[in-house]
Amino acid sequence: MGFYILIGIISLISWLVSQRLKSKFSYYSKVQLQNGLSGKEIAEKMLHDNGIFDVKIISTSGKLTDHYNPVDKTVNLSESVYNERSAAAAAVASHEVGHAVQHAQAYEWLQLRSKLVPAVGISSKFSQWLIIGGLLIGAFSGNTGIGFTIAIIGLAMMALATIFSFITLPVEYDASNRALAWLKTNNMLTDSEQDGAKDSLKWAARTYLVAALGSLAMLLYWGLQILGRD
Repeated sequence: MGFYILIGIISLISWLVSQRLKSKFSYYSKVQLQNGLSGKEIAEKMLHDNGIFDVKIISTSGKLTDHYNPVDKTVNLSESVYNERSAAAAAVASHEVGHAVQHAQAYEWLQLRSKLVPAVGISSKFSQWLIIGGLLIGAFSGNTGIGFTIAIIGLAMMALATIFSFITLPVEYDASNRALAWLKTNNMLTDSEQDGAKDSLKWAARTYLVAALGSLAMLLYWGLQILGRD
């Protein structure tokens, strides 16, 4: 019962933050930029201002699917950001370029995060299954220790995913700070547009914060379940 309550609380908070982000993005998408630049054009200018000329900007389908891919050096902007000329588009486009700048400058947190991606991709898929399977084996096999060992392996994998989620936080916050600083320094936005961009990125960052805290809560829960049964 405790597991389902925890899942319910985490899911509810995550949903509320996500809905708030969508609401903010929708609102600031209606705030049209006085400079008339699209998200793509803002991204191009920020890249060039930072001396980056080997990163491509492409349009991707979906909504809020924007991301930077360090493997092929592409800034992927959703259609609503790529073509729009709004405060929300400016915020998202410059944020994603912020990741490209991090990559170009070998930002340590981004480098660490990139190194962990392959391992986390595996651990996030199997950690909970190993934990549950280990607990079940332990319950049916007695004190052989096999189930406990399997569960501990799963817990270690879950811990890696949790560490990854917290490493993501400075990467995301730093990209937003770079974006907002560039927008302000270059007078890209009016004061009201700048405030809108800042508010949009604040709520985007909170989705990562909620995810990290949720991951930590799950880790602590399963840790107590495993160690409490040992």
